[in-house]
Amino acid sequence: MTVELEVADGVGTLRLDRPPMNALDVATQDRLKELAEEATRREDVRAVVVYGGEKVFAAGADIKEMQVMDHAAMIARSRALQDSFTAVARIPKPVVAAVTGYALGGGCELALCADFRIAGENAKLGQPEILLGLIPGAGGTQRLSRLVGPSKAKDLIFTGRQVKADEALAIGLVDRVVPAAEVYEQAHAWAARLAKGPAIALRAAKEAIDTGLETDIETGLAVERNWFAGLFATEDRERGMRSFVEEGPGKAKFL
Repeated sequence: MTVELEVADGVGTLRLDRPPMNALDVATQDRLKELAEEATRREDVRAVVVYGGEKVFAAGADIKEMQVMDHAAMIARSRALQDSFTAVARIPKPVVAAVTGYALGGGCELALCADFRIAGENAKLGQPEILLGLIPGAGGTQRLSRLVGPSKAKDLIFTGRQVKADEALAIGLVDRVVPAAEVYEQAHAWAARLAKGPAIALRAAKEAIDTGLETDIETGLAVERNWFAGLFATEDRERGMRSFVEEGPGKAKFL
């Protein structure tokens, strides 16, 4: 299998495994979508880590596979390509990308689908599609510009240049830089911490933020308002408020 879902302590790890560079061919894309949807459904998965291994996150699409595809073939495939990445972005649970080595093209686009990105000091990220006479096709033009702003996104996409971990941190492309050997450990710890939180409230927070970024503020406020009121019907809300009153803040334990 090119992607595996490993579950432990409430954390599901979507592990890319297509040596040597985790090139994202059609089979890998389809498997990624399948397992992202499984992670969405499974109650024992409360947070997710996306990881490519110790040496490389994902170096991008399988160029040899793409080279033989013509216009008609890519019209037929492009929606499935985007859908495989969107399945990761729509996991209604906290998702962290653990980025080591190269995260280029589709690899960078996959990292953009996470809520949080932890990168190793050896990480290099970028959208080099322009060097092939293309543009990003798995969400890069949209998610990158929303994350780092249109000017910085255009710099990376227009030039196709790679950025090292320190620059990626400075522009907001990644959220934390750690020694390469600690990337997965720290990503798993972040996910495990959130896996102990109130699952419905975390889902509500993620949906409210993501929906708000895609629409006008009035619609976003309506989504927030509906989720906020709806959470008063949950056991987690009762548990959290009771614990606050009886024990003080930050001591509630959620199921």
